[in-house]
Amino acid sequence: MTDPSILSLEQLNAANVAQFSALLAGTYEHSPWIAERAAARRPFVSLAALKRALVEVVRESGLEAQLGLIRAHPELAGKAMIARKLTAESTHEQGKAGLTDCTPEEFATLQQLNADYNAKFGFPFILAVRGPRGQGLGKAEIIATFARRLLNHPEFEQAEALRNIHRIAEIRLNEKFGFEPTLGQQVWDWCEQLARHSEQDDALTVTYLSPAHRACAAQIAHWMETECGFDQVEIDAVGNVVGLYHGSDSAAPRLLTGSHYDTVRNGGKYDGRLGIFVPMACVRELNAQGRRLPFGIEVVAFAEEEGQRYPATFLGSGALAGQFDPAWLDQADGNSITMRDAMVQAGLPATLDAIAALARDPAQYLGFVEVHIEQGPVLNGLDLPLGSVSSINGSRRYLGQITGQASHAGTTPMALRRDAATAAAELLLFLEQRAAQVPDLVGTIGLLEVPNGSVNVVPGCCCFSLDIRATTDAMRDACAADTLAELQRICERRGVSHSLRETLCAAAAPSAPAWQARWEQAVQALGLPLLRLPSGAGHDAMKLHGILPQAMLFVRGLNAGISHNPLESTSCDDAELAVRAFQQLLELTAKDTA
Repeated sequence: MTDPSILSLEQLNAANVAQFSALLAGTYEHSPWIAERAAARRPFVSLAALKRALVEVVRESGLEAQLGLIRAHPELAGKAMIARKLTAESTHEQGKAGLTDCTPEEFATLQQLNADYNAKFGFPFILAVRGPRGQGLGKAEIIATFARRLLNHPEFEQAEALRNIHRIAEIRLNEKFGFEPTLGQQVWDWCEQLARHSEQDDALTVTYLSPAHRACAAQIAHWMETECGFDQVEIDAVGNVVGLYHGSDSAAPRLLTGSHYDTVRNGGKYDGRLGIFVPMACVRELNAQGRRLPFGIEVVAFAEEEGQRYPATFLGSGALAGQFDPAWLDQADGNSITMRDAMVQAGLPATLDAIAALARDPAQYLGFVEVHIEQGPVLNGLDLPLGSVSSINGSRRYLGQITGQASHAGTTPMALRRDAATAAAELLLFLEQRAAQVPDLVGTIGLLEVPNGSVNVVPGCCCFSLDIRATTDAMRDACAADTLAELQRICERRGVSHSLRETLCAAAAPSAPAWQARWEQAVQALGLPLLRLPSGAGHDAMKLHGILPQAMLFVRGLNAGISHNPLESTSCDDAELAVRAFQQLLELTAKDTA
C-alpha cells in the first residue's frame, strides 16, 4: 500500500504553483521562492532532475538572494537551537549529528567558532551535518570542518555554504520522496571498509604489495566472490584483482572496466576505488536478477597506478596493455627491496613470462570504460554530480637547473647580479601567462628550490620542475617549445646558464566517440545536464587507450573536489548516480551488441 505521506514526481508535476511550493516546503530553509521559481521548469523526469532544477534557480538568483538564503539558516548549536526555534528539519539534522547533546566544552567551542565565522563572513556557518552517507557527522568532525573553513576566502566560502545548502536539500528531498540511495550506499560502504587497511594508523596509505595492499586485494576478491556473484575471481601475476561475469555466451567479447586500489601516501578513500566498486555494484545487481548481457563484464582492480613504492606508474594496467617494462623488476624501494623480491614475498610468480601472459587480446574486448572521482573543482563548482571526460591530457615533465653566480646580497649591485632564482621566477610567470591563453592547457612549476640558499646571498643556483599538460599532444608540445625557447632567452639576457632533462612524455588519450556518446546518453537519461571536461590527471584508461577504445565518467568530489588528500569525499547520492549511469551504459551497449 502506498504511503500517502510519500511524495511522487507525478503528484509534483501535476500540482499548481502554490501546491508545488507547499509540497516542497522545508526543502530550503525559510525560502519558498526557490520552489515557486522551479515550478516553471516542469515536468521533471527524475528526482535528480528536480534537484538540479532547484540548484539552477539558486545559481541564477543573484548575490543578494543567495546571501539571503544562507542567512535564513540557523547557526549550528546556536541561539535558535537553545530556544527551540529551529524548523523541524533543522532540529532533526542537528540532533542526528549530536549537536543537541554537546558537552559544555563542545558548546563553548561552537559558540566561539560561530562568533568568529560571522565576524569574518557576515553569514552563519552552513554544513550538511548529515554528511555524505546521510547518517550524521561526529561532533569532532564538525568542529574540525568549522575551523578549517574559517580560513577560506569569503567568495569561496559563500559558494561552499551554498553547496552545503544543496546537500541539505538533497537529503530532505530524499526523505520526502521515500528514496534511499542503496546502490550508492553500498559503493560508499565498500570504500569506507577498504580504507581500514592502511600502512599508517592515522592516514590512508596503501603502496604496492605492502601488507595493507595485499589485504585490500584479498578483501576485494572476497566481495567479488561472496557479495557480487562473479563467475571467476583471481589475483593475477602483478597483483591485479580480476573478476569476470560471463555474458549469455561465455565466449562473447567482454567489456573491460575498473581502476586502481593503491593510494598515494596520506591519500583519499575514493581515488581509483570508486571505479572498482561502481561496476561491482552493477554486477551484483545483474547477478541478483539472474541476468546475463550479450557480453561479459571484466572488472579489474588494478594493483598499482600511483608510483609510490617504486618509480613504475600504471604497473597494473600497463601489464594488461602489454607495456610492463622488465627493468621494473630490479627497481628497489626505500628499504632496498626489489620489486621482484616483493612479488615473491607476496606469492606472485615474479617471472616475465607470467607477466607477459597478462596482456589482453583486443579482439576479445569491446572497449574499456572507467569511473573516477574527478580530483578537481569543476563539477563541484558547477553543482553537477557527473561529467563526461572528453580526453585525458597528454603531459610533458622536465627537471631543470639554472646556474648563475652566488654573491653577497649587500654588496652586489642589482645590475651586476647573475641571480638564478629570479630567472626561474621569470620563467614561472611566463608559463602561467602562456598556458592561460589556451583553453584546456595547464602549465606548472611545482618544484622551485635554491640549494643551500641563505637570506644574505644572491642565489647562484635554482632547481625547478616543468609540468605541461593539454588535451592534444600538439597543444602540449607548442607550449613546451615556447617555454623552452623563453628559458633560453631569459638565461641569455640574465647571463646565467641552464640544464634541462625530460622525465616524462605521455600522449593524450582522447575518448572514443562511441563510448563517450554512451556515457553522455546515460547521464542525460538520468535527467542531468551534460558537461564535457578533460582530465588533467592520468588514469589507467590512458594505458588501455593504446589497445582499446576508452572513455571515462567523472563523479563530483566534495570539499571543492580535493583529492590525494584525506578530505577527498563524495556522497552516496552521487555514487548512486554513477552506478545508475553505468547501468545505463551497459543497457546501451547490450542494444548495440545484441
